[in-house]
Amino acid sequence: MRETSACRIAAGRSNRSREDMSTTVLASVLVLVTGIFWGIYWLPVRAIAELGLDGAWGTGAITLAGAIFLFPFMLANKKSIRDANFAGIASIALGGAAFAFYSIGFLYGKVALVVLLWFFSPVWSVLIAKYLLRWYVPKLRLIAIFVGLAGLFIMLGSDGKIPIPVNLGEWLAFFGGFIWAIAMAGMRLKSRVPPGPAAFVFAIGATITSFILAPFLEPAPTIAVSDLTILTVNVLLTGGIWWGASIATLMWAAVRLDPARVGILLMTEVIFGALTAALFAGENLSFSEMIGGFLVILCGLLEVWPTKMEIRRSHV
Repeated sequence: MRETSACRIAAGRSNRSREDMSTTVLASVLVLVTGIFWGIYWLPVRAIAELGLDGAWGTGAITLAGAIFLFPFMLANKKSIRDANFAGIASIALGGAAFAFYSIGFLYGKVALVVLLWFFSPVWSVLIAKYLLRWYVPKLRLIAIFVGLAGLFIMLGSDGKIPIPVNLGEWLAFFGGFIWAIAMAGMRLKSRVPPGPAAFVFAIGATITSFILAPFLEPAPTIAVSDLTILTVNVLLTGGIWWGASIATLMWAAVRLDPARVGILLMTEVIFGALTAALFAGENLSFSEMIGGFLVILCGLLEVWPTKMEIRRSHV
């Protein structure tokens, strides 16, 4: 009897271990695919702009479509929204606002530089953790700051220029990354909202931000009747896939993986963004921009790389 019970316990543990491993593999694949999808996100954004929704108008329409797609998930979990901490909800919406800056930036700057400036956000995250939240920051994270700053100066100071963003797209990505770091800190501290409703709030935050910015960036859109159908299809597909399915998927997968793995897998966004921009838009980076970009990516990897203390905690 004892042997039978022991065998059952061992079998149960083995099954749970296999299930956990399957979940980890699935979550990893989903994060990887999400990174690839966001690496090519600039393509539908620019296509929609060419069809008449230029500037922030296009991002506003896309994110509104995403919010409509996610609305049923919010209704199914509306109690979680009602019971949620206001600061947590505000942080999620602020994250959506940051992504709106990023999305709009693709219309006003070089794709690869916009993506890389967005991925400078780990530097802001470390600075916020150390000086605002007063958290302990390992030496590796501090090294990440210096690597990221060096990359930023090299990337933006190519050809002897002053190392600051030079166009609206770069500034939007730069400030978007800063806002994203603040939002992430707030979500980490205050948010307990499930993935579906959280993705809805995220999309609403982006929608509101986009329509506030829209009149200041471009005049009200005029759309040709012949383009209306294809434009509507593009907006609905882009909103549903990127701002609906991919954001909800990422939120589901991210809580099932350690932050280091999520951060590393999402680096595919940088690679695919740079490659597709070079292939389809002829936007090639200079040598110094590539070196600076590499350092910014390295900064991101160092920021999410687990320290010895974190490894010990994970085994406790």
